[in-house]
Amino acid sequence: MAAAAVAADQKVVTMTSLREGCACAAPPAAAAPPMPKMAAAQRVVAELREACATPAARLAEVAAAMAGEMEAGLAVEGGSSEMKMIVSYVDSLPTGGEEGSYYALDLGGTNFRVLRVRLAGGGVAERVAREVPIPPGVMSGGGATSECLFGFIASALAEFVGEEEEEGGLDGGERELGFTFSFPVHQTSIASGTLIRWTKAFAVDDAIGEDVVAALQAAMSERGLDMRVSALINDTVGTLAAGSYYDEDVVAAVILGTGTNAAYVEDATAIAKLHPSQLPASNTMVINTEWGSFASPCLPLTEFDEALDQESLNPGEQTYEKLISGMYLGEIVRRVLLKISSRCPSLLGGAGELATPFVLRTPDVSAMHHDETPDLSIVGEKLERTLGIRGTSPEARRMVVEVCDIVATRAARLAAAGIVGILKKIGRVDGGEGRRRRSVVAVDGGLFEHYGKFRRCMESAVRELLGEAAAERVVVKLASDGSGLGAALVAAAHSQRA
Repeated sequence: MAAAAVAADQKVVTMTSLREGCACAAPPAAAAPPMPKMAAAQRVVAELREACATPAARLAEVAAAMAGEMEAGLAVEGGSSEMKMIVSYVDSLPTGGEEGSYYALDLGGTNFRVLRVRLAGGGVAERVAREVPIPPGVMSGGGATSECLFGFIASALAEFVGEEEEEGGLDGGERELGFTFSFPVHQTSIASGTLIRWTKAFAVDDAIGEDVVAALQAAMSERGLDMRVSALINDTVGTLAAGSYYDEDVVAAVILGTGTNAAYVEDATAIAKLHPSQLPASNTMVINTEWGSFASPCLPLTEFDEALDQESLNPGEQTYEKLISGMYLGEIVRRVLLKISSRCPSLLGGAGELATPFVLRTPDVSAMHHDETPDLSIVGEKLERTLGIRGTSPEARRMVVEVCDIVATRAARLAAAGIVGILKKIGRVDGGEGRRRRSVVAVDGGLFEHYGKFRRCMESAVRELLGEAAAERVVVKLASDGSGLGAALVAAAHSQRA
């Protein structure tokens, strides 16, 4: 099954082919006659707004396509779906009655976290955490190996446990660890999984196809650390677990941060690729959708998206993620501003650092988008400090804010369509008994938590797509730190059943 998943992962669908295959895509614009430079800059913005348009009808098509891809991904391992729909083997979620101390390791970016959580049978009594930066040479490059990466992590974990022992903060007994590993894996049980591919800044080639739990377990044993990995999850499953710990109506979780993903609770009988012998007694299973790889002809793509994709480390992959996640929004805005600068150099005072990829980050976009000062001084400061563009006019700053608004609005509304697609898949909308039940979607990630206009736009689009009556029973709420706490909670729930 792992080989099939890897083979399917090698299929490449270009963004250009997706846009050409969409019945609702606008026809190519006719060549425009020469125009004054300011008008040319305004034309760039107008064309961007048109290409990024997300009317309700298009979003409904995206939601339906999402639900269809989910269905296809559940049907067969390594099939035609771009979405992996990974079975997590988490067949029950925390109830709030768990007790004892559990550890968590959260690996998903350039830093990882280690935590100890003490559960008191009704709440979290204590939580201790430490964040550890990973040296760049451990994540990628000629010296980056599986042994080096997991050895570094195990050493930090051993140090953390040692300090806890010195302070008398342990309950004694066997230590159990929940491992949040936020990269695509092919799981064969709740505590084993082989790496399908790396994302983000990681490129440790010899780890691909390896059981990451076995690698971590071996590294801990070599360092004399008596700890058992009792659950392997990703950050989205962790967010789902943490959300359900506090609210039993949580049915799905979404990560909207540097990257993006979603997980949800599925009826186990709907997972055709599971062998009957694998069906759990609970008849439910948490599915890690890997929705970042979702692709559909009706996603609104632009020339900037296509260029970004072709120049990325994974062209033709992670299409949805490149449209809605925090890693890419700033880069899309930068590419638009670079084109505006080429059409009207005086408007942005020269290109400055605009030609440098990823120099503009999504927090910069958020700060400019939220600028409510009379002269948009925050925009001016960001352009000067981040891009080296000085002396911008109020008109130029307003144009920058408009670009930020267009890009962020498209992202937020597409994220909303994805959420509605999941709710459609599990029968919480469009009729049926499920639509009358309260449905909670837990969301974690800095993009949702800190980018206020993004968050409000996404929530509004969810209501728009559901309709007022159905929207009354759907709650989208923040679930901070789900990836760390959630791993400990799944480990605790699994341990209680063992």
